[in-house]
Amino acid sequence: MAALLQPHSTALAVVMVLAVVAMVAWALQLMQAASDRKEFSLMLAGCMVCFAAVGLATVMVMSFTSADRIEAQLAAGGVSLDGISLPWDASSDSPR
Repeated sequence: MAALLQPHSTALAVVMVLAVVAMVAWALQLMQAASDRKEFSLMLAGCMVCFAAVGLATVMVMSFTSADRIEAQLAAGGVSLDGISLPWDASSDSPR
């Protein structure tokens, strides 16, 4: 399958973000109704919808930050990981 063009992938990303936001809003409505009616099943349904939104967001992030895109940005000079200083890097350089 061919890669999406930049405008198409941007539009798809926006649609997916809107879908995640709508799913979270729906989950909150279900949980509010569960609280009002004292129904445990609605609370479970709200949790399931929220977990589905988290799954969709995870798949979206994994899809739109593929290794090909990161390598292309590195080749273009847009991203540099040299400036990142991790806590354990500094501790290994210091004498004990």
